[in-house]
Amino acid sequence: MTTASVPLPNWITYGLIPLMNLMLAFFLSGLVVWSIGESPWEALKFLIQGSLGRGDAIGFTLFYTTSFIFTGLSVAVAFHAGLFNIGSEGQAYVGGLGAALAALALDRYVPWYVTMPFAIAGAAIFGAAWALIPAWLQAKRGSHIVITTIMFNFIAAALMVYLLVNVLIVPGKMAPETRTFLEGGQLPKLDWLMALFGLDLGPAPFNVSFLIALVMCYLVWLLIWRTKFGYEMRTLGISPSAAIYAGVPYVRTVIIAMLISGGLAGMMALNAVNGAAARLQVEFVAGAGFVGIAVSLMGRSHPVGIILAALLFGILYQGGADLSFEMPTITRDMIVVIQGLVILFAGALEHMLRPAVVRIYQQFAKA
Repeated sequence: MTTASVPLPNWITYGLIPLMNLMLAFFLSGLVVWSIGESPWEALKFLIQGSLGRGDAIGFTLFYTTSFIFTGLSVAVAFHAGLFNIGSEGQAYVGGLGAALAALALDRYVPWYVTMPFAIAGAAIFGAAWALIPAWLQAKRGSHIVITTIMFNFIAAALMVYLLVNVLIVPGKMAPETRTFLEGGQLPKLDWLMALFGLDLGPAPFNVSFLIALVMCYLVWLLIWRTKFGYEMRTLGISPSAAIYAGVPYVRTVIIAMLISGGLAGMMALNAVNGAAARLQVEFVAGAGFVGIAVSLMGRSHPVGIILAALLFGILYQGGADLSFEMPTITRDMIVVIQGLVILFAGALEHMLRPAVVRIYQQFAKA
């Protein structure tokens, strides 16, 4: 029996091994910082203080975390069905159009809590619609989902630029963006939540979409592990041939899974469009769709793991910005290197330490 097939307790598989991989990634990141003549401990201090040391820093960290939760869930849902959705970036982009149209139509007439369900539905429907064609091509024509979703990211970017420059732009303005939403189209900040912990949110755009993201985590958990369709998805993801032989409808399962995945990606726009900017702008997604791939891998495609992984990347994003300001020799590019090392060891090389852990575990189990 190979070490890859040796069963381990969940606390080792989902707790100890990811933690060891993460510590190794930070150790190598420390060596990179040390190699340019800076103190790794000082860098770590600035990273933590910049992301968790103040109320506004925590607010920005949780703002980034919210976006990564949505896109991480999007990738995870597709992955459980055996699909590698690389298109969350484009689906989130188009989802922003749905959320913005709801806000633009309703913000003059109703309060935000009436607009919010329509914005959620608009973001989800538009994101799901953008995932539909790649899903149909995969299910009916055998076109690889990775290729089609990557290509649709570029199409989404071009489409949104065209709409913002030629259709939705405010007359007389140069900036390619919609008008600013009135209060009826904006998601309010969660300053009251921060105040419960004695923290001042300050200018951080931490908003109600964070609570929506947590609700989506629970609903995804119910879908994957507590429904018949979730069981069919997981069966298809583990063995397509066995699933089809057992009667799982392949076309239906692939299309519905991708629609849900695209809808979750589209809902990421609530955080940036209705929450932070209060308008639809060019490139508001800012790479969150691609970060969601790493978040899903690190979180083992489980909602709890995705929350923790999204929080880690939120810390790296916000703390990295503060770190590059306090220590100018550590540029934003170096922060990207640190993020890449975390992805490498906690995602791509997640089983690198497993053989050693298995041997140690077996020795203790025999004792």
